[in-house]
Amino acid sequence: MKENPYDNAVFFQKYSQMDRSKKGLGAAGEWQTLKGVLPDFTAKRVLDLGCGYGWHCEYAAQHGAAQVTGVDLSKRMLEVAQAQHSAPQVTYLRQAIEDVSFADASFDIVLSSLALHYIADYAAVVRSVRRMLTPGGWFVFSAEHPVFTAQGSQDWIYGEDGAIDHFPVDNYYIEGKRQAVFLGETVTKYHRTLTTYLETLLLNGFALRHVKEPQPPQEMIETTPGMADELRRPMMLIVAAQKM
Repeated sequence: MKENPYDNAVFFQKYSQMDRSKKGLGAAGEWQTLKGVLPDFTAKRVLDLGCGYGWHCEYAAQHGAAQVTGVDLSKRMLEVAQAQHSAPQVTYLRQAIEDVSFADASFDIVLSSLALHYIADYAAVVRSVRRMLTPGGWFVFSAEHPVFTAQGSQDWIYGEDGAIDHFPVDNYYIEGKRQAVFLGETVTKYHRTLTTYLETLLLNGFALRHVKEPQPPQEMIETTPGMADELRRPMMLIVAAQKM
């Protein structure tokens, strides 16, 4: 089983102290936008790829899902998910997203939150998701925005006075591996263009229903230090597509 950065003890400790780790969906700046494009979960079979702490699994269960399967590669993340959530229709599975393979038409909805930028072969995942979805089924995901992943370091450029000058965008059309710095640790991510994210869905039999570049809510901008700077460049991309 391949390594997962979230199972690194130092990295996991830093991640667990983030507001979105401690407070859940309400502390995630993109949540209100994502929630607005989610389909009806009533009586649906749901798969969450890269489920992390299980917040989206729990949300689906609370909103009527008949069956929810959360998949994540991180043993530490799944331990937290199982400890914090108790919805009986939720099952957790430790596996890499690339290795997930259920029977055809096993799910009505497939979710993925901020995980696909860790995947080298996005097209293979899209094909797998389509096969596992029922006709008319939904694939809804968030990923780091191509503007955010392009240059690689994912940090601002600072002026001589230490203030933020601008955010670098470079090598945008050169897709592939990036060594990014997240919470002070070096992690491997994969950059792809907006065209690749969307065209891959279209070429594999999906219809686009929503494409969003979420902004943090005004309350977060006013109360969270540094959040206002998130209006200077897009950090995330949200896509909702339906199997045709």
